[in-house]
Amino acid sequence: MRCHYEVLDVSRNADVSEIKTAYRKLALKWHPDKNLENSEYSKEQFQIVQQAYEILSDRHERNWYDSHREQILYGANSEFQDNSLDVFQYFTSTCFKGYSDDENDFYAIYRNVFENIAKEDMKFMDEKKEFCAVPSFGTSKSDYEKVSEFYSYWLNYTTKKSYRKKIKKVRQKAKKERNEEIRNLVAFVKKRDKRLQAHRKIQEQKILESKNKREALRKQKIMERQAKLFTFGAQPEWAKFDNVKSELQKIDRNLAEQFGEELSNSECEEEDDFNYLYCVACSKIYKTPKSFENHEFSKHHKRNLKILKETMLED
Repeated sequence: MRCHYEVLDVSRNADVSEIKTAYRKLALKWHPDKNLENSEYSKEQFQIVQQAYEILSDRHERNWYDSHREQILYGANSEFQDNSLDVFQYFTSTCFKGYSDDENDFYAIYRNVFENIAKEDMKFMDEKKEFCAVPSFGTSKSDYEKVSEFYSYWLNYTTKKSYRKKIKKVRQKAKKERNEEIRNLVAFVKKRDKRLQAHRKIQEQKILESKNKREALRKQKIMERQAKLFTFGAQPEWAKFDNVKSELQKIDRNLAEQFGEELSNSECEEEDDFNYLYCVACSKIYKTPKSFENHEFSKHHKRNLKILKETMLED
């Protein structure tokens, strides 16, 4: 495995902009579409460049890499070295080939890693049923509930090893070091887990659909109330400028309850700033009472209002 700084050809104190510039240059150089005559080799180099950029552009992962660079490049070399699994070799995307359940792919590789760590801990557990309660990494097809359970447990991992042959101070340091190794590996894996990425996209889509539906209903209710204004030929109490804001907020709250959501302060402010007043005659939205008032005196509005009233009377 090559050092990420060497891959991007930047110094170890390079800033984010230098790293990004180097990445773009090398990504263009090794992109498979630019090297059709040697696509396999260029694909391999492109992935190495991508991995280096992923690590060095992430503040947390870069700090961890800088602190444990020697172990990651050359294997564990800790003063607390024992028969524990060397997890540093798995802090790289080159340890797996793809994201399927095949033997050398993401889900098979890391499932074996965490199973081995759990087996090492089993020797120090008081009860073997405690080992059975350790969540499995699962497969590419595992449902989100199981995946979430796995990360909830392992992100708070605490080694069961006693390190009893060492003095207390050294023993405590050894445990802390092992815990940090495993937790950071879990964070590394979580960031690249396609199951979580897929779930996140689904949730984002649901939120967007809910927001769009709520906004559509909001506009519909405003239009219905505006229509009453023209139907009865008089301005109802709710439509007076002093009451419009509170009326719209009431509509938003009712819709939020209908959709089982809570309106944040920022969302309320956003709703106040946009879609403030709607002219049903002209099909236009105005942000402020002043702009809406000016519009009501325009010839264009009066003409459309006349047409709307005539149409409604005919109906």
